[in-house]
Amino acid sequence: MAIDECKDIENGLEKPFLENAKIVDCENEDGSIWMVLLSTCVAVCGSFEFGSCVGYSAPTQSEIMNDLNVTLAQYSMFGSIITIGAMIGAITSGRIADFIGRKGAMRMSAIFCVTGLLAVYFSMGTLVLDMGRFLTGYGIGIFSYVVPVYIAEIAPKNLRGGLTTINQLMIVCGSSVAYLFGTVITWRNLALTGILPCTFLLVGLFFIPESPRWLAKVGLEKEFEVALRKLRGKDADVSREAAEIQAYVDTLQSLSKTRILDLFGSKYIRSVIIGVGLMVFQQFIGINGIGFYASQTFESAGLSNSSIGTIAYAVVQVPITIVGAFLMDRSGRRPLLMVSATGTFLGCFLTGASFYLKGNDILLEWVPILAVSGILVYISAFSIGMGAVPWVIMSEIFPIHVKSAAGSLVVLVNWLGAWAVSYTFGFLMAWTSTGTFMLYAGFSVLAILFVAKVVPETKGKTLEEIQAIINS
Repeated sequence: MAIDECKDIENGLEKPFLENAKIVDCENEDGSIWMVLLSTCVAVCGSFEFGSCVGYSAPTQSEIMNDLNVTLAQYSMFGSIITIGAMIGAITSGRIADFIGRKGAMRMSAIFCVTGLLAVYFSMGTLVLDMGRFLTGYGIGIFSYVVPVYIAEIAPKNLRGGLTTINQLMIVCGSSVAYLFGTVITWRNLALTGILPCTFLLVGLFFIPESPRWLAKVGLEKEFEVALRKLRGKDADVSREAAEIQAYVDTLQSLSKTRILDLFGSKYIRSVIIGVGLMVFQQFIGINGIGFYASQTFESAGLSNSSIGTIAYAVVQVPITIVGAFLMDRSGRRPLLMVSATGTFLGCFLTGASFYLKGNDILLEWVPILAVSGILVYISAFSIGMGAVPWVIMSEIFPIHVKSAAGSLVVLVNWLGAWAVSYTFGFLMAWTSTGTFMLYAGFSVLAILFVAKVVPETKGKTLEEIQAIINS
């Protein structure tokens, strides 16, 4: 039974959120569902913080460069160093969450984020500014792992799929709020607003239970039963679920541990190519360059008030991400990825064309319109597929006993790509704005070809079926 539950989790076979919401399992009688929802709400404060920190650099570039006399190269380092911190945080997050628990990891992450944001607020030069940005990056790197893991481990089966989608939605919400607030408050005050989600998280952690699965894994049997009963209701019969969790933990511990080097053997190499390839294309179509420096891009295109473009960028993300979550289990992964990459190509082409017209003094009145339209088409297309689907496929294509090592490799590649794109974006734009967006458009075309030729459809398939398709 535990193995069957494990397969359901790993294969992403849960139904979309609204369908799940209609089902109330016997585990959730006596209103105990509210403890699951409260725990989820507290945890996704970390997701909101993730988005807030990532979105911070987009609306603040001009202010910071003027106030602190920061050069383009220095601001590029400030914008991108968060990805270096996040890369280190993500790599170490699994061990941290296993050693001090899911709640302990979230608490540690929040402290790093608060410390980093205060450093940004009080900074008078680039050293403290970069140090603060790096610390927030390390914090969100831990959040990127521990929040979805915690939610998946506390949620009952019938709500797991819906609740885990809230993680991605709150990341987008945090980013959008940072964009919006950044247009009306100073960059120092914007840093302070990022402390609020961490405050709610740190307070909320006192009122929610630790992950029962982690407690079972470390042998705290009494605490395990107390936590499970708190989540399912004091009068609920948790004996069956407790036995399933214990059997699942015993199965995990009996499997041999896999090193990253083992992934490059013939048994797993195709899965590695798919997972790593999707992450490379997710980053190299330019999302972290365009997202980190959206305000400056609108200014470069000649938009009289860049705040208008930034606000539109923020508003578009949330509803499109919700649409993508609903379509994922209906249209399938491959069609969504190809449609999304086609949209990012169109958005980059339109934006690149606007800079070409500006550089050649052609139809200058159309330049801002084309630039804003291109960026909005781009972020809409990215949000509907290329943003979330690669992570879903990554969770489906690796067998459970290699998932930890494979996850570390894929996360490392993703954050390396994020750093490369966010650091080089400013220099590329200074060199050739048109060429920058045409480069990202080219990667979008390559992403379409990669998905069409290499990536299998995983919708509705078991782990064994997916492995058979990959190895055939």
